Amino acid sequence: MDSKLNILIVEDNDDLREATADALQAMGHRVHAMDCAEGVDEAVSAFAPDLYLLDLNLPGEGGISLSRRLRAAHPDAGIIMITARSKANDIAVGYDSGADIYLSKPTTFEALGAALQALSRRIKPSSAHADVTIIPATRQLKGPLAKVNLSSTEVRLLIAFAQAEQHILENWQLIEMSGKAADFAAKSALEVQIVRLRKKLEEAGSPTPTIKAIRGTGYQLCISIEVRDH
Repeated sequence: MDSKLNILIVEDNDDLREATADALQAMGHRVHAMDCAEGVDEAVSAFAPDLYLLDLNLPGEGGISLSRRLRAAHPDAGIIMITARSKANDIAVGYDSGADIYLSKPTTFEALGAALQALSRRIKPSSAHADVTIIPATRQLKGPLAKVNLSSTEVRLLIAFAQAEQHILENWQLIEMSGKAADFAAKSALEVQIVRLRKKLEEAGSPTPTIKAIRGTGYQLCISIEVRDH
């Protein structure tokens, strides 16, 4: 899987927010930045962050409250706090709210990059082997637990997921690949198809989550897939 991260920055200082976004993009990460907690939920559904970079002193909802919400909703995501609050009690509250790493301002982009690298090992652990293997010629899915038969449509969908940017496919793309007309019935049928596909991936022994829904957009593949001739 792609080792680069989708990072959502929430920082109300315009200069710092822009400089941080530029630095992270230069490191190869995909970045979305905003100046307050309002709108984060909508951004999450479209951007699917792997990691959140939060300031604590935000207008409106504060960083601690936001961190608690994000940790509850996205338990596997990374959360890094960068804040001027450096007292022991502040740090303890930060970690208690769900932060993986707590950095005190001012910090360097080198230190931030090192923190991201360390945290990425948990978020997107590297592996010499794919989680599952697809053999299109025989429509077979191979995993550590079992070999599972796939339909031709399921093969197309999994290969398309593996090749897509950020492994995300929109609903209309999935419906089109399924050969359905884009209507309410097709969307309902797509949901059923994704459920069946998840079950087959899990039956083969894939780690979970396998495919996650992105509200209002489509679905994202969360595992690594190898396509082989035999």
